[in-house]
This record gives sequence, C-alpha cells and structure tokens, in this order.
Amino acid sequence: MSECGASGPSSIECRQIAELLGEYLEGTLPQQTRELLEWHIEGCAPCVAFVNTYRGTITAARKLRDVDIPPELKKRLLAVLRAQRAAKP
Repeated sequence: MSECGASGPSSIECRQIAELLGEYLEGTLPQQTRELLEWHIEGCAPCVAFVNTYRGTITAARKLRDVDIPPELKKRLLAVLRAQRAAKP
C-alpha cells in the first residue's frame, strides 16, 4: 500500500491500517484509534480497496464448510511440519 501523505502525531499511515484491520473489524480498537483509522480510510483509495478485499476474504472464509483432512494427508503434513521444526536452530 502507498503512503497517503498523512503525517503528525494524531495521524495513521497506510501500513498501520494493515496492522490494525483485524482489531478494527472485531470492534476491539480504542475509540480514538478507530476514529483515526476511519478518517484515514475515507481519504485513501488504496486503503479502501484493501479493507474491502479483507472483508471479502473474511466473508468467503466464513462460508467455507469444515472438511476433514484425509488421514494420509494429515500424516504427511504433520511429518513436514515436525521436520521443519526440528531443522530450526
């Protein structure tokens, strides 16, 4: 995302939108931060697009149904994850 030119101690930058978006959509941001975020988004087309994409992803993910992983795939996946963990210093 690009920077929109907002600056100052009471402003919020594009990169902060990405960092705070989960909390914003969950409604857990402090009021002042939420208001700054909303003010920024209103004037920033790239952030509007990002927020809309993020919301769309959440909506699509909620519509997915739970599917059991086949036992062989689960076994292979766990083996890969364990191998990666063991390889880390």
